[in-house]
Amino acid sequence: MTLTINYLFWLVGLVLLIVGGMILTDREHPKRFFAGSFWILYALVFLIGDVLPADVVGVLVIVMALIAGFGGVTAGKPRLLSDAARNASAKRLGNKLFVPALTIPVVTVIVTLFASHLVFGGIPLVELKNVTLIGFGIGCVIALAVACVMTRDTVGQSMKEARRLVDALSWAAVLPQMLGMLGLVFSDAGVGKAVAHVTTAYISLDYRLVAVATYCIGMALFTMVMGNGFAAFPVMTGGVGVPILVGVFHGNPATMVAIGMFSGYCGTLMTPMAANFNIVPAALLELPDKNAVIKVQVPTALTLLVINIFLLNWLMFL
Repeated sequence: MTLTINYLFWLVGLVLLIVGGMILTDREHPKRFFAGSFWILYALVFLIGDVLPADVVGVLVIVMALIAGFGGVTAGKPRLLSDAARNASAKRLGNKLFVPALTIPVVTVIVTLFASHLVFGGIPLVELKNVTLIGFGIGCVIALAVACVMTRDTVGQSMKEARRLVDALSWAAVLPQMLGMLGLVFSDAGVGKAVAHVTTAYISLDYRLVAVATYCIGMALFTMVMGNGFAAFPVMTGGVGVPILVGVFHGNPATMVAIGMFSGYCGTLMTPMAANFNIVPAALLELPDKNAVIKVQVPTALTLLVINIFLLNWLMFL
């Protein structure tokens, strides 16, 4: 049996279903029916989205948007361990607390590197086209087991913590997937071709450095507009990356993809549209300025963006 990406989707859906059920049954939650329904609908997309008609999935997404838009996804007050118990546990574990977090990338890398060798009877143990995501899922499961052993706690407590974090992130937790899909919609709608037309009409892309800078800066700007590098990627790569950097200047597409996405993340650091990264942390830390996180990150983002332009201009054409 091959471990496919569907198993990861089902795992995510199961967690969301449990979280939704916990919120729905929490009588102290101010809007438990709306918030619980939101996460249950989201869980259904992961659990049975592949068998539902596309129109039905679209309706579910619209209902989720309406619930969030009318303020239905609010945070409750989940019961937490006492400060004394949490401090005692942190003091006992010390730096060992980092072990579960580090387990995830280590397992992901191991699975990614060795999955091609895990073939039995001609059948791969792990679906190779999605090996990194599957490895990430396996890493999360192993990290959960390690955390439970280290903290001497249960999976049930981990679900309570998951509920607390989902409650804190609110609807912003859904943004990466939604904005990623928005990028595909833009690509299918021909936005990439429109970008190519505008850039070639108003910017001289005959010079390689200018073309590279246009691609990197465009990735950052589109990410700022749409809040996610995954949404910006198909637009800028289809409009400038593939036809100009690869087609005209014959650059290495793998290098372009890696540094191009990094350039998009520079835009993530500078936009309130990336609410789950920039606005939610400010709210959780109760900062008086909701844009405080963005203001601190802007100098780093601009510096990295300039470095990315020169790195791409050098490494892509080696």
